Amino acid sequence: MLHPLVALTASSKPASTLGKYARVRVNEAYVRALQSVGLVPLVVPPSLSPDEARAVVARVSGVVLSGGEDIDPARYNAARHPATQKPKPARDATELALVDAAHDARRPLLGICRGLQLLNVALGGTLVQDLGMLRPSDIGHSLESSRAHRVHRVTILSGSRLAAATGALDIEVNSIHHQAVDQLAPSLRATAFAPDGVVEAVETTGEWWALAVQWHPEELMADAKPWDRALIAAFARACEDATGTHI
Repeated sequence: MLHPLVALTASSKPASTLGKYARVRVNEAYVRALQSVGLVPLVVPPSLSPDEARAVVARVSGVVLSGGEDIDPARYNAARHPATQKPKPARDATELALVDAAHDARRPLLGICRGLQLLNVALGGTLVQDLGMLRPSDIGHSLESSRAHRVHRVTILSGSRLAAATGALDIEVNSIHHQAVDQLAPSLRATAFAPDGVVEAVETTGEWWALAVQWHPEELMADAKPWDRALIAAFARACEDATGTHI
């Protein structure tokens, strides 16, 4: 039985926040979710050159862009809002290079939270830098304390890749983000929305399988609802199809 490798992006934390040593790390929930569908995650440090990113993508069956820090607004030609976190240029550069390499190699890509925002920026879109200040609504989007709970509904477009993956058009999700899509990249289409209109999922319009969601499906894999398990499984099938491997 083959277990395809997939690249999983990580963040970096300085020694001052994690004790004596600086760390590269990713939440274990991503690892467990990918392993549950027969994939083996290869944790990618946020410090790759474009050549190194292409070398990684050439050796894996797919790419997962994980959640985390805000993207530098300079990447989409905007001034930094006071609510936007301090940029992490190395991580931004690494993940932008991975998107380029995955696109060129036609490796499936799954984006989660920041991963959706990164994909949109990589393909020419822009972001709302703080929903609470710039697009206030009655929907709670930044609910860190409820990461394992479904807190608002999401409507999925019929006929979309996401609808096929989840088998549903109306679901409930967790929500741990304060930024979101503003202008959508030309080669993406928005395929899911929160009740207040915030974009909750995007996917590519061409042959390249790339899908990204604003919530955290990896945190909901143990829930009775099947949607998030089905989404991760759909990514695994796309990895199989892209490289001819079978789990």
